[in-house]
Amino acid sequence: MQSTVLALVGMGPRGLTVLERVAEHAHRLPRGVRLRIDLFDRGACGEGVHLSTQPDHLLINTLASQVTMFAPESVAGGKGGVSLVEWATLAGYRHVGDRFQRAPNDVGLSMTEIDHFPRRLLGEYMSWVYRRVLERLPAKVEVAHHPELVVDLIERDCGFDVITQAGRSRRADFVVLATGHGVRRPTEEDRLHVDFVERNARRNRNLAFYATPYPVERLDEISASATVAIQGFGLTAHDAISALTLGRGGRYEENDGELRYHASGHEPKIVLFSRNCLPFAARGVNQKGLSGRHDAKFLTPEAIAAIRRETLATTGDARIDFERVVQPLVIKEMAYAYRQAEQGRAVESAGFEPTSEELRAIDAILHPLDGIIFHTSRAFRAFFNRLVDDDLREAVKGNLASPVKAACDVLRDTREAIRAAVEYGGLTPESHRYFIETFNGIINRVSFGPPKRRNFEQVALQEAGLIRIGGGPGAQVRIDEEEARFFIETRYESEVEKVHADVLVIARLDPYSPLTDSSPLTAALLAHGMIRPYRNGDFHPSGIDIDTALHPIDSSGKACKRLWALGFPVEGPHYYTHALPRPMIASRQTLDAERCVLEMLDVIAASNEAAPTTSRYPAPHVAMQAQPRVS
Repeated sequence: MQSTVLALVGMGPRGLTVLERVAEHAHRLPRGVRLRIDLFDRGACGEGVHLSTQPDHLLINTLASQVTMFAPESVAGGKGGVSLVEWATLAGYRHVGDRFQRAPNDVGLSMTEIDHFPRRLLGEYMSWVYRRVLERLPAKVEVAHHPELVVDLIERDCGFDVITQAGRSRRADFVVLATGHGVRRPTEEDRLHVDFVERNARRNRNLAFYATPYPVERLDEISASATVAIQGFGLTAHDAISALTLGRGGRYEENDGELRYHASGHEPKIVLFSRNCLPFAARGVNQKGLSGRHDAKFLTPEAIAAIRRETLATTGDARIDFERVVQPLVIKEMAYAYRQAEQGRAVESAGFEPTSEELRAIDAILHPLDGIIFHTSRAFRAFFNRLVDDDLREAVKGNLASPVKAACDVLRDTREAIRAAVEYGGLTPESHRYFIETFNGIINRVSFGPPKRRNFEQVALQEAGLIRIGGGPGAQVRIDEEEARFFIETRYESEVEKVHADVLVIARLDPYSPLTDSSPLTAALLAHGMIRPYRNGDFHPSGIDIDTALHPIDSSGKACKRLWALGFPVEGPHYYTHALPRPMIASRQTLDAERCVLEMLDVIAASNEAAPTTSRYPAPHVAMQAQPRVS
């Protein structure tokens, strides 16, 4: 029996979805053909960065009921699939005190649709999905896991040699790159900070620098006598805060709706800052159910396609200007959701125009610092605390009842329209730069923030004296050679504030770029010319260049037809690739994996003369087809 080999490089969520799609479509394999799948990942298959061994205090920022690894109906998942919360219930997990653990039905509380689980449970779920998919594979599909790091691909006639760090080579007919998060090489600023620490380690035993907080267990080295500066307010920053508080034995107690932190005595002092020093908005209580979304009227893929056709007809170039033609639709859609929540009923969309009051409300959500001058650090901190308190009040109301949270959710619920505008060079290069460097940060801060619990915890830590806001807008990290400490400098109208710290933690995830990624595989593929950085004109947002079928484009501009790339490595030509699938929704992650699998099966069928060569894999989003390639 003839054997074909698929190599999956990376077996986190994206690799797992490829395997699940193979199970779905394995019946398409021609008679007499076996498929061998070699899985390359040093960790447990399925988990990726969601390790089942990580501490309980690290939370998923998505509701457990809104996470699944199954398509709406599938061979592996059955009708409706099994979501994360459904799996946890079946596995016997219950909410016992402040922990999620396996317990009898008469102990603790049942899981609910609004729980945010520890990330380790997501890892357990992914491992369970992996085992379930293996059970659903037919006998003619064989799977082998190789816990090795892939460091090179050598292209051969109609295939590849997959080279591992141990020097082993395995032949593959097809390869899918699903390598997930990358780790950047040290920047010049990183090296400056490392050199500073090395020069002054004897003078200040607490002095330390962390270019990333991950794995968070590294932060256990930090002394309780240190002051720790954390750069960032997003999900990564909350992970670092959690590691330095809950991870040190502290605990929270809730009484009459008030959260109080009880310190263990092992926590360091923490100062928070970022470049604009704005808190990430808490997610509103979900009132939309598992699959409910805002019903967009203005910011739709169809509207973007119409703008693109008009732009092409008038300018001869289909690329559009996000700030000029898309952002007004974003604001209008947010205002529409705001009015519906404020009035508590559906609003007629025909002829809808935002009022000046609604426009001011949306502007305050998107640009809270506009028009405000802070004379002192005290004035800024008062503003910051009001912003957090007001946001939490809105979050508690819910994402349908609160006009603010209803408007914020628009940015999440209209992701497909934004993709239609941005992807595959859909924006002019200058506009693409504005979107990536300015507006995308606003989207993340406003609509992809932490569970509201995290922001309540931050308030409790401030009240306990363990956290303070260590900077304001425009804050900069400096080094104090005399004191052998870092400091955060912020210039206000009437003063310059300097806040010192012994430890600096950079709490942000860097975008993947082949130009800065530290992976030996990335370096090898770049050196061979098998991949190239994605560019829109002279702008490199991030990621590697791919065609609309997800094939990497080499240095000569040619697509490698037996190689695919998914997820973070293609965040650049794609937009927001890291969202996990939601129940009852055809997710981007599933559709991308299906595209790869069905094209591979078509090639196998064609080479065996067992099926017509016409491809049956689904076309990409219509907006992708309409968008031009920009080299």
